[in-house]
Amino acid sequence: MGFDPAVLNSAFLNTANNDFQSVCDKLTSMSTSDSNSHAPEPATGVSQEIRDIAEVPAVEVITTGAVHLMSAAAVKVGLATEENAEELKDLDEARKLITALAGLVTAAAPEIGSQHAGPLRDGLRSLQLAFREASLIPDEPGKGPGEKFTGPVN
Repeated sequence: MGFDPAVLNSAFLNTANNDFQSVCDKLTSMSTSDSNSHAPEPATGVSQEIRDIAEVPAVEVITTGAVHLMSAAAVKVGLATEENAEELKDLDEARKLITALAGLVTAAAPEIGSQHAGPLRDGLRSLQLAFREASLIPDEPGKGPGEKFTGPVN
């Protein structure tokens, strides 16, 4: 079990959004081979699922979770490529996802290092800006989604 780059390459990401797409490309090409260390073989009788997850480095679990939040937020902000992208848009839900992503990225950055945190921060910033553009009534600086963790985004 490992980092699944297919999550980022799904059809619902808006290819017109070059900033977000370039961040996604960086994330899918990131290699965590330098951080892959194999855990000792667990005791017999442990389920296969436990054995599988025990082999996944924490940095992969964290970045995969962040990528899932990022992908869901992109859809909710209206960056889906389908014809019904506007119907999928839900800024209230996007706000929650972006705030959760900001909290995760901010908390995890010291643990996962700049090689992994940098692209996640770039993607988060792109989502925050896309949210600001999609909002009919813009939030005050510092009051947008996740900005209590990242500071004002402009």
